[in-house]
Amino acid sequence: MTRTANMLGLYDAKPASLSARLTRIDIMANAVKTALLLGVMSALLLVIGQALGGEQGLILGFMFAVVTNFVSYWFSDKIVLKMYRATQVGPENRLYQTVARLAERARLPMPKVYIIPQTSPNAFATGRNPEHAAVAATEGILQMLSDEELEGVIAHELAHVKHRDILIGSIAATLAAAIMMIARFAMFFGSGRRDDRDGNPVALLATIILAPIAAALIQAAISRSREFEADAGGASIAGSPLGLVSALKKIEGASRRIPLEANPATAHMFIIKPFSVGGMLSLFSTHPPTEQRINALLQLHPEPSRYLH
Repeated sequence: MTRTANMLGLYDAKPASLSARLTRIDIMANAVKTALLLGVMSALLLVIGQALGGEQGLILGFMFAVVTNFVSYWFSDKIVLKMYRATQVGPENRLYQTVARLAERARLPMPKVYIIPQTSPNAFATGRNPEHAAVAATEGILQMLSDEELEGVIAHELAHVKHRDILIGSIAATLAAAIMMIARFAMFFGSGRRDDRDGNPVALLATIILAPIAAALIQAAISRSREFEADAGGASIAGSPLGLVSALKKIEGASRRIPLEANPATAHMFIIKPFSVGGMLSLFSTHPPTEQRINALLQLHPEPSRYLH
């Protein structure tokens, strides 16, 4: 066993039973997080419904919560993909071939593969579980990255799939978008009930409060550590951290010049935070600084001093 293989986790030193037990723990932890997220969202919808419409609003809030929870669990991935007008591609596509090669290496079922028609380089994974997963990347990332760099990015996304944290990321995106929609409705509802230009101060206050709540839900459901874990897992799948290191540098630089047209509720799903998300919307950011991610990746290399500056 080489030192490089050992450091990158290409050979699993843990007994098979321990690995299986750790996987079950991860699944249970994410299941609990998902249930808590759905429960908090339901309670929030009931409170908002009662505040806006009394008893009738409470009933409407309950109905909306039931529908939202059902849709979030079963269709959150499709909603996110449709949001970005992603198109599914087949075996003849370079992205598909890269995903297929790495999925086999990671011993994962083959995900569906999508391309997003945007020039800003970025990528994300979504789905309920490894059996119902999808990997999406922008046209810009395919044009910009070499094969080694693209492998680093896709391996990172497949690590999210393997760690089974894609469901909670997809649900968080859907629920956060729903909260923002309700906040806008509250503003419209409030202003529509008054003739003056000030609108309903209660509705406006609700709008101000709801946006941070949506951000807090995402922050509570998705910790920054998941990106570090996916980076390390991706390095293991790809066989080296250097492809992802180079890709992160390129993507961050290009994203500053060509911001991604991203819904702030989904910003946490991308490998690099879309730089079009700023101001108050930056509350939705769950990404650690790219420099920290790069330094952590380089520590996985047998000779990190060669690349650290």
